[in-house]
Amino acid sequence: MKRFVISLLLACLMICAEAQKLEEFFVKMPDDLIAQLEEAWRKDLVGIYKSGKHATLENTMQGRSILQMLTDNYLLIQSTERSVVELKLLPLVNNTYIICMIETVYGPLADSRVSFYSTEWELLPSDGLFVPVTGDWFLREDADRMSSEFLDVVSQLDINLVKYSLSAENTILTAEYMTLQYIDDEYQKKAKPFLKTNPKKYEWKSGRFE
Repeated sequence: MKRFVISLLLACLMICAEAQKLEEFFVKMPDDLIAQLEEAWRKDLVGIYKSGKHATLENTMQGRSILQMLTDNYLLIQSTERSVVELKLLPLVNNTYIICMIETVYGPLADSRVSFYSTEWELLPSDGLFVPVTGDWFLREDADRMSSEFLDVVSQLDINLVKYSLSAENTILTAEYMTLQYIDDEYQKKAKPFLKTNPKKYEWKSGRFE
């Protein structure tokens, strides 16, 4: 009988874990992670979105925050006029999850920061979960890296601006190279033959983005 009760409690806990939705974690996230919106406002945004209305509120920076998409495991919010936040619940094992958070700032070019948190909003080390893409990945493998044209172009790509984005439909993480837009038009034309045209795609497998 005791074993049956324990099994029943464990089953209930698993059901509760499965029933948790990203909106709950969004509402309860620490205020300093999205300083423009306090908990009550995040709760209001979720309520407005679920009612089918345009989910927008004035934030603490006298701007507008807009909840653009919300599913059981994905959220996209324009937190300010120049910043966007994405959240994604990623599965681990035994019905456990972690939260991937991407903050993208447009200044004016997009540049992103990728972070990982427990469902208690404890910051997790990204080592072992994700390896940021480098600018070198976006260079074509067949480029003549000893040519003067290549060396001239690479000298202009002296910063690494990458826009990361999550998918609402699956566990794909996309990295787009933004540095090309940072350089002037003349060098953009020179650089394009040396750069890949496709973004880098990561897929969440076995508890990490590969």
